[in-house]
Order: sequence, then C-alpha cells, then structure tokens
Amino acid sequence: MKPRDVVFAPQAEADLLWIYDTIAAAADPATAFRYIQRIEEKCRGLDLGSERGTKRDDIRRDLRIIGFERRVTIAFAVTSERVEILRVFYGGVNWQGKA
Repeated sequence: MKPRDVVFAPQAEADLLWIYDTIAAAADPATAFRYIQRIEEKCRGLDLGSERGTKRDDIRRDLRIIGFERRVTIAFAVTSERVEILRVFYGGVNWQGKA
C-alpha cells in the first residue's frame, strides 16, 4: 500500500486556527497548541489506510468522516494520490451539510 499525501484545504486550516483560539481563550496557548498538534497528527496518519471513517456520499461524493477524542469531527476526501482534509469541526458544531 502506497502512502498518500495529506493536504489541508484552506477551510480546514481556518478551522484549526479557530479551535486554537477557542481553547487558548478558555485554557491557555500551550494547551491549545498541544491539542492542535494531536489533531494534525491524526490527520497526517490518514496517509496509509486512508479509507477509514464513515463514507458520506449522501453529503458529498467521496466524503469520509472520522472522529477524534470525542470532541472533533474530521471531514476528508480520498483520491488515488492524496487525502484532502476538508474541514475540522470542534465541539458540538453541526457539520452535516457544511463539509
């Protein structure tokens, strides 16, 4: 099995920044930074065995959803060459229809 490149869509990068700001304001910047690092590590781990998660073609073709630490939903799409992280939803954000 060949690894795929993992790329973050601009909206996913904006989501991570928003999550960082939210946690930094509630806790502290160091805690927020560590949390974002863990999310990014989970995303980058999709390079192998990328067909994980729940397929949601009903929302968008080739969309997959995977949870992280019970607080984050990662929306991504897989092609033969790469995994694109589309969105990263935090907390109780209603992600359906936004991916």
